[in-house]
Amino acid sequence: MLPLGQLALYLALGVSIALFVLPLIGIKLRSPQLMYSARPLAIWLFVLVGFSFVYLGHLFWISDFSYSYVFQNSNTKLPDIYKITAIWGGHEGSMLLWVFTLTAWMLGVVFVTRKMPLELSSATLAVLGGITVGFIAFLIFTSDPFGRNLTLDLYDGRDLNPLLQDVGLIIHPPLLYMGYVGFAVPYAFMCAILLTGHIDRLSIRWVRPWALAAWGFLTLGITVGSWWAYYELGWGGWWFWDPVENASLIPWILGAALIHSLAATEKRKAFTLWTVIIAILTFCLSVLGTFLVRSGVLTSVHSFAADPSRGQFILMLLAIVTLFGFILLLFRSHKIRQESHLSLVSKESGILFNNIFLSVACFVVLLGTLYPLIVDILQIGKISVGEGYFNEYTVPITMLILVVLGFTPLLRFKDDKFSRIKTPLIIMAVSSIILGFATNYLYVGRLDLWVVLGLTLSYWVIFGILFEIKMNGRKSDNYFQAIKRQTLSRWGMNLGHLGLVVTIIGITLTSHYSDEQDRLVRVGETVQVREYGFELLALEDIQGSNYVGTKGTIQVYQNGKPLRMMYPEKRTYTVSGMPISEVALRPSLIDDLYVAMAEERAENAWAIRLYVKPFVRWIWLGGLIISFAALLSILDRRYRIGRKQLQTDSVTQES
Repeated sequence: MLPLGQLALYLALGVSIALFVLPLIGIKLRSPQLMYSARPLAIWLFVLVGFSFVYLGHLFWISDFSYSYVFQNSNTKLPDIYKITAIWGGHEGSMLLWVFTLTAWMLGVVFVTRKMPLELSSATLAVLGGITVGFIAFLIFTSDPFGRNLTLDLYDGRDLNPLLQDVGLIIHPPLLYMGYVGFAVPYAFMCAILLTGHIDRLSIRWVRPWALAAWGFLTLGITVGSWWAYYELGWGGWWFWDPVENASLIPWILGAALIHSLAATEKRKAFTLWTVIIAILTFCLSVLGTFLVRSGVLTSVHSFAADPSRGQFILMLLAIVTLFGFILLLFRSHKIRQESHLSLVSKESGILFNNIFLSVACFVVLLGTLYPLIVDILQIGKISVGEGYFNEYTVPITMLILVVLGFTPLLRFKDDKFSRIKTPLIIMAVSSIILGFATNYLYVGRLDLWVVLGLTLSYWVIFGILFEIKMNGRKSDNYFQAIKRQTLSRWGMNLGHLGLVVTIIGITLTSHYSDEQDRLVRVGETVQVREYGFELLALEDIQGSNYVGTKGTIQVYQNGKPLRMMYPEKRTYTVSGMPISEVALRPSLIDDLYVAMAEERAENAWAIRLYVKPFVRWIWLGGLIISFAALLSILDRRYRIGRKQLQTDSVTQES
């Protein structure tokens, strides 16, 4: 007899096939009954996959090691919270989370699109159903989390990877998958628009909040992942240009281009064709990221699996998704109408330049990530692409993007005059240059060209935000009245740009001014890093529920005065025998103090990493601001109204 969770997956496969086929037949035959079937089928699909997911969680909770996946990723001594999060601690369970997340997005589409034309909503759900068919089949035939192997030693289980026994596992994968998988919705909407012929600005407006939601979740997932790697891996870094890290960054960059392109299409019917292409490509790149993580073609500390058959299956799904979208586009592109006139001085032009730079940045990261694989496939040698390549090309492109972000919000749609924004641009430029030089010199007492440039461009964007708020208010408004008149969408835009600036400032300062020392320290010795002194007071043996280790007690002094105690640990997990450094942190928006115990070299003498990392928290603070900005934009009134009101708004806007 099949396990209940597996049986639910088989039933879900059948329901997803019906969801893919029946509404499309209904559209072809113009049958409302068949089109209406999409909604109950989507709800049942969510219920079945959700039951399968909960059932797997139950198996982990009761430690049923007759299931291979549970045996491989759990242990009787594992703390209860990690028994639950171990569901997605390995390949099979994380793919079940992937599919469950897809059905959750689908459920959202069911309830949010009730005011949408039936043809369009049912076609959207049908496309999502087709995607679900592929990934449920992938689960059942190559990655079954309910496989049983009664020949295993069933006593305690092999344990969850110690690196994953952390709060980061609880929140990072679900957030990241909400972003990855969420881009399936704009993809499905665009395919539905092409299928049904509703290729107009009003239909495009339905897509934007879904793109914002997916992009916001992906931003949050990447932010949490960077923070998790920073304190968990013990290296003190926040980004390593690892192939799997890049796999999430690539669709994030193109997703940023998508939400800007959607804004231009919605307002002025500009870039409609490009918007459709970007929506298709963004989800395709999300699937490509899934392939990179799970195929084993690229080596990474974050990889889930290295099974070529799984990689081939995902590659096939990627090909189907890509071909389906672009074949639809090929046959329906003649129906796409877009604004042909483009003034050089207009918001559309600014968005165009922004999207060109974002697309180039996406290509640079994609090329650097895949180039070693391409070289290997062509059998022309082995090569690795490191931090130098990515920094050399992405830093200049990022600076160009900041230049565009500074002035584009000041421009008007359709036609504008440079004379209208000339004075603000001069004030912005002069003020930014002065503050860029002053901030750098006051902070370190010297000038560094790249730091000055990064700070100057950050101030440029900040001043652009301030002028945008004033210039979009009424002429009679004072500044506070102009702030009050900001719509949620404008608040989202400005906060999103501000969040990017906060992150850029954090990256610039922590990259150039971090102090890092690896020292051999004995009990009673003090190591000086900048104005901070680190004195190792004691070492003691510790024992947890599933690990043993050594804890250091370190007194930190600032300019000779006691500041705080820090307690780094070196743990060895008893089941796997894997050693892990538990970092001690003193977090601060000004500078982080970071202490990690590496290894014991002699009695009472340990190799210890001591880092002072200025403004590193600004990197993640910026990510949080961007995510919040996406939420504010979604809450804008325009995305909660029916089609009649959309048409009224359109007429008003045109007039």
